[in-house]
Amino acid sequence: MKPDRRSTDDGRVRRHGRLAALSALTLGIVILAGCGGSDGGSSASAVPSGMAQVANQAQAASAPQTPSANQPYTDLTTYSTSATSGIAASLVAEKAAIMHYQWTSGSTTVNYTTTTGHLSAMDLTSGAPEATMSYVAYTAPSTNGKPRPVTFVYNGGPGSSSIWLRLGSFAPTRVATTDPLLNGTSWPNYPLVNNTESLIDTTDLVFIDPPGTGLSEAILPNTNQTYWSTDADANIMRDFIIRYLTVNSRSSSPVYLYGESYGTPRTDILALALESAGVHLTGITLQSSILNYFADAIEAVAITGSPDQLALETDTLSGYMPGYAEVAAYYNQVSPAPLSQATYALRSEAFVTANYNLFKNYSLYWTLSQLGAPTYAGPPNFPPTWLEKVWDAESGLTLQAMQGYFNINPFNLTLVPGSTIGRYDGRVSLPNSDSRLQSDGDPSDILISLPFTNALATQMPDYLGYTAPNAAYMPLNDAIIEVWDFSHGGQPLPDTIPDLLGALKLNPQLKVLAENGYHDLATPFFNTEKQLARLKTVQGLNPNLQVNFFQGGHMIYLDDVARPQMKADLAAFYGGTPIAGALTLATLPQPWADEAPAATPTSEALAAAAP
Repeated sequence: MKPDRRSTDDGRVRRHGRLAALSALTLGIVILAGCGGSDGGSSASAVPSGMAQVANQAQAASAPQTPSANQPYTDLTTYSTSATSGIAASLVAEKAAIMHYQWTSGSTTVNYTTTTGHLSAMDLTSGAPEATMSYVAYTAPSTNGKPRPVTFVYNGGPGSSSIWLRLGSFAPTRVATTDPLLNGTSWPNYPLVNNTESLIDTTDLVFIDPPGTGLSEAILPNTNQTYWSTDADANIMRDFIIRYLTVNSRSSSPVYLYGESYGTPRTDILALALESAGVHLTGITLQSSILNYFADAIEAVAITGSPDQLALETDTLSGYMPGYAEVAAYYNQVSPAPLSQATYALRSEAFVTANYNLFKNYSLYWTLSQLGAPTYAGPPNFPPTWLEKVWDAESGLTLQAMQGYFNINPFNLTLVPGSTIGRYDGRVSLPNSDSRLQSDGDPSDILISLPFTNALATQMPDYLGYTAPNAAYMPLNDAIIEVWDFSHGGQPLPDTIPDLLGALKLNPQLKVLAENGYHDLATPFFNTEKQLARLKTVQGLNPNLQVNFFQGGHMIYLDDVARPQMKADLAAFYGGTPIAGALTLATLPQPWADEAPAATPTSEALAAAAP
């Protein structure tokens, strides 16, 4: 997911609360920041790991294959996720619970093992322990005599554990949500079920919690905050992955990375770090991407508190609009109704591209309105009604939808009168009178935040066989994003297209898959296309890049239609076959004219272009 979401007094969603800097700018409201996108919400409180509840459906569907070989583990260590905490090396226990199960989907059966516990990341140079990292691994024996792939999976935030991907996506069990509907009696206690779309038949899966999340803690003299920066985070993840591969004798296995939301810039940086350290990657998956924070002026201003980051506001307005249009279509605010989401995306992108220069007249005020400060640069300037009607005809949007986008209020409050739509998934909505919006202004976050933490409290002891009575699992640590150092590559914010390019140059065979939800209003799909398109500026580059799109929001896999499609695409990706309908670098749209070439960090290009 993207970063945290918090409710303001008027029900709008904050980005992540750099309030001191923003108040100095008189930005009255801050919104969210990058996911932790599907990283759970700020309402996801710490979960007591020793809490056991009634056995769930998933356990019935995945009965232990060899119960006598199961090794539950009670971890008596006390872990802390606070900024200044660190654990003494003498107290670190590299132990784990080991359980055995059988997964079935159709005629396919896989016997698999879960391993839940801690492994220490070690400094590559000195060998000194850096952090004890909590993880859950799902592994299965090879059936063809070849080493099975191993995929390292993580969410974003920054500040999120891996709970959202582990419980929602492609592990052998998952939480069965009602996405995109937030009603009925099952919330907040969705069942855990056998996941017929699991990737366990394709790859082993290792879900990692960065320091300060889950039950991961720095090892003294380091503290958790030692790793709360863009570069230190990537390095500690690199060191954990290398240690895991070494300890588990997986050096001959194909290695993949899978990151969501902030996990996507982490993946670009991590891929380069691993390749530079001699770990040859086979592929990376970028799901719900924010690869360049400069190109999302809403995020950039919210993080830095500086109006200097408004430079690419027209790219921001234009990048969000096709996703907004898809959400409008969901609410029947497109006429005539689109034939398909894919064809309407093409129409919306063409409309935005054709009107990009006109949007320049309004993009500053639009961006400030999304930040809750429409008058910061003076009286807001929005398109006249006659122009909006012209745009309605070109885009298919109703006048209500067009005026909801160009509005002094954030569009999550204006598209559906009387309701708030979700940021992570615009199809999820709640009436403004719903009391749950008082503590979390994003309905799509409410959909999963408490249900996932409830499910975890049952799953860890009953299914994974792991309890930690002296610690509390931290699904999403809000304190992390408040102090996170986003600087990278000499810039105040991450632009990781140069990192991706660096990894591709070191390993031209690296496979790259980008997955995007049409209804994601946290990391819009058109933004991802435009950023990856910067690779077109590199002469002779022909990466094995595929970009695909699905019904759904930031956590695409929650959608029961999208998840089987994602599984099929991922199976093809791992198998080395082209994904039907996916874009390649050659078929991506051209990058924005004011964007930096792939090899040039954005801030350098902006400085060079400044008068």
